Amino acid sequence: MNANTPPHASSITIALPSWAESAVDWHRRYESDDDKMHVAIALSRINVERDTGGPFGAAVFELGTGRLVGIGVNSVVRLNCSALHAEVVALMLAEQERHSFTLAAPGLPPHELVTSCEPCAMCLGATLWSGVKRLVCGATREDATRLGFDEGPVFPASYEYLAHAGIEIVREVCRAEARAVLELYRSRSGPIYNP
Repeated sequence: MNANTPPHASSITIALPSWAESAVDWHRRYESDDDKMHVAIALSRINVERDTGGPFGAAVFELGTGRLVGIGVNSVVRLNCSALHAEVVALMLAEQERHSFTLAAPGLPPHELVTSCEPCAMCLGATLWSGVKRLVCGATREDATRLGFDEGPVFPASYEYLAHAGIEIVREVCRAEARAVLELYRSRSGPIYNP
């Protein structure tokens, strides 16, 4: 360290793993919830198989057209940042792509977040503040806690709050397929980073 180097980190770089951009079809229009969930689950599975993060994937789509806008995978351990859950990464990248801090900005189409597992407390907050109009989940909170993940203070009232804010919530889409990725992660002794 020289005299001009600060003794602390002054920036952060958030990047998807090198395989992620080519793991999805950016030109396809995803019509059904199952089609969209398959994107999130595929991202979660590859993240586990490539040892680049936890067993969670997420994607942001335009609600009306099914156009893929942003993707995310759990990057907590890889990038040493507890906030980098798949949902947060997908929302951040979608907002960057849209050049807006909210996906509900005037002139933008409505968006939806599709995630391979029900969100933790942090990601539920990010969902609310992102401006998405719809949340689609695969595996359940119980599926994640079976592995030892702590999803934080999420209650039925948490989902009621989102619904009251105008966010449609759909759960257990392709749950068995999403849960299988969690089991794959367990079988590979993946780290449980928030026990």
